[in-house]
Amino acid sequence: MIPRGARVAVSFFFALLGIVSGVWAARIPTVKQSLHLSDGQLSLGLLAVAVGLVIGMQFAGRITDRLGSARVVVPAGVTCALAMIPPGFAPNLAALIGTLFLWGLLNASLDVAMNTHAVEVERAYGRPLMSSFHGMFSAGGLLGAGAGALFAWLEVSPGLTFAAVTVPLAVLAVLARRALLPSAPSHHEDGPRRRVRWHGKVLFMGAMAFAGLVGEGAAGDWSAVYLHEDLGTGTGLAAIGFAVFSTTMTVGRFAGDRLAMRFGPVRLVRWSGLLAALGLGGALLAAHPVAAMAGFGLFGFGLSTLVPQVFSAAGNHDPARAGEAIAQVATLGYAGLMLGPVIIGGAAEAVGLPLALGIPVLLCLFMSLSAVSLRPTAFTK
Repeated sequence: MIPRGARVAVSFFFALLGIVSGVWAARIPTVKQSLHLSDGQLSLGLLAVAVGLVIGMQFAGRITDRLGSARVVVPAGVTCALAMIPPGFAPNLAALIGTLFLWGLLNASLDVAMNTHAVEVERAYGRPLMSSFHGMFSAGGLLGAGAGALFAWLEVSPGLTFAAVTVPLAVLAVLARRALLPSAPSHHEDGPRRRVRWHGKVLFMGAMAFAGLVGEGAAGDWSAVYLHEDLGTGTGLAAIGFAVFSTTMTVGRFAGDRLAMRFGPVRLVRWSGLLAALGLGGALLAAHPVAAMAGFGLFGFGLSTLVPQVFSAAGNHDPARAGEAIAQVATLGYAGLMLGPVIIGGAAEAVGLPLALGIPVLLCLFMSLSAVSLRPTAFTK
């Protein structure tokens, strides 16, 4: 019997994380203004999220494998949602840093647990599903950003905004528990423990995730800057470039499962990486606003299926240690998301932004050439 309820439940947890992240991103300017923070001070708060995320990843995988993903994903979802409320009421920078660090820790737990359970649901279905799960995260991010913008327009405080959005999500997370698969904890402690961390193949998958998420970070932080400063568009038109990228990425993720089923992960990643490289490379070579936006659209569509396929392959590398493998791949992947824009910014100082944006083009080609490492599983061609 196909566990349709489990698929819906896992989709909800991906959407939950996207909504919470999106509503936080939309209210960052108000939090900054209300606490009278400088750009540098705000960056400390954002860094706290990243530090909490990286530290949390080191424990989330082991806990998920030991207890079973179904036992972790619900409390992680509830606490990750509710932990977004305190930053909205933080009275000063120190409190903001502390609450955002805690949210980063819980974010890591939910991220690993829901991806691990998603791999289990994939196995139960016998076909690819990971791309659409990640599509739910993207859709949730857009929904959360829209809700945050609406509350900002209504001049509702960040704290009340976060409470209004996350409390219902926490309630729904509890209700979703009954639909999850009855995953059993791992019993690999009974024999000699084989470490997944830094295993050669898992490490290489992490490098692929790093490459893919550098591209996502680059689009988020530099697409509008490139359109405005290098191609001379207005700020409004420049913002559309990232909107086009986000839209095609979301559409691509929902189409990704069918593409993976038809072509298999190796061919899908090979051609998707090439499409992403051609899209961004073409945008840079054309040096025209319309062509650049079209290129960012192709870049988003190409990137959309890359990271989900890597996460799926990591989770299936050793099912008894899926959580730990996913945690390690995610750690390296999110390092790319955080460090990528910084690396591109540093390179732009030396050679200019158009050449610096060639870095994600090369990394997409690396993913395309590395696609063979994602060996087909039982449900792929």
